[in-house]
Amino acid sequence: MRMPRHAYGHKTRSSGFGGLLRSRFSLILVGLFLVFLYWQANQSEVPFTGRKQLNTVSIEKEVQLGQQSYLQILNQEQDRGNEVFCASGTVCAGEAAEYTQAVRDIGVRLQAAAVELEQDLLRQGASFTPVADQFDWTYYVVDSETPNAFCLPGGYVAIYTGILDVTGNYDGSVSTADIEDLDKLAVVMGHEIGHALAHHGAERVSQQRVVQFGQIAVGVGLGDMDASQQRAIMQAFGVAAQGGMLAYSRQHETEADKIGLDLLVRACYDPGEAPELWERMGQIGGGQRPPEWMSTHPASETRAENFRQWMPDAIAEYERRCGPLS
Repeated sequence: MRMPRHAYGHKTRSSGFGGLLRSRFSLILVGLFLVFLYWQANQSEVPFTGRKQLNTVSIEKEVQLGQQSYLQILNQEQDRGNEVFCASGTVCAGEAAEYTQAVRDIGVRLQAAAVELEQDLLRQGASFTPVADQFDWTYYVVDSETPNAFCLPGGYVAIYTGILDVTGNYDGSVSTADIEDLDKLAVVMGHEIGHALAHHGAERVSQQRVVQFGQIAVGVGLGDMDASQQRAIMQAFGVAAQGGMLAYSRQHETEADKIGLDLLVRACYDPGEAPELWERMGQIGGGQRPPEWMSTHPASETRAENFRQWMPDAIAEYERRCGPLS
């Protein structure tokens, strides 16, 4: 009897191709599931907000990296011709001394507020390792037109003179008149210190590791697939991962804003200065910025609005601690 000509061999090849796709897909799923388990196993709680974060970096390692990066950045600024005021081996006098002293005065109050905040959270039952009383708090001012500031893990703070006009009298030039009222500068410093307290740097390093593990899992699953298909899939994975990282970065900024506001109030700086500061920051560079979803930072308008929403509680706490706002 003649068998139907439905290509027994062709059917086998089709089945084999489908099985190959299923096996690759299974490999990718298994790899991504292991990455997910790694993610879940390394979650901890940010005590200031209750948010869960991925952190696989020890505090000791994080602080070590912070110190190394701080020295490297300051040395690079000096190599570019940007003076680091009152650094070792330099004269600390005149305006350099005034700027540096203003920043250090704010820093002393904010770091004391950070210690107090962490101790209060521990008394309330939060489970975490406090760091504010262990940080090697260090403050320098960099003479640069760049409107920038940062606090690296370990309490290593740098303020660039380019930001002082934005936080000061906002007249288009930097002078000691910009440090007559320090509330807006304290907003900036509180925000940057918030990043360090919440271990955002360690979280970013940990997230990058997970992305790398995910790339390996996908790469192994692709096997000997056509090179153009591999590139397309890896590019899609990269776009998705980048979108996730940007979302977390914006979340970090909002979280640091809230922690900074708490520090600001505890240090008795006027919290009402925060919305105007972020409105000013939004005008830097003519206000030209990418859409918020494509940015590492929330829009300045969003940040100003967040502060307005938080403001009633912040003012009430300020007045309870520090007396009526003038």
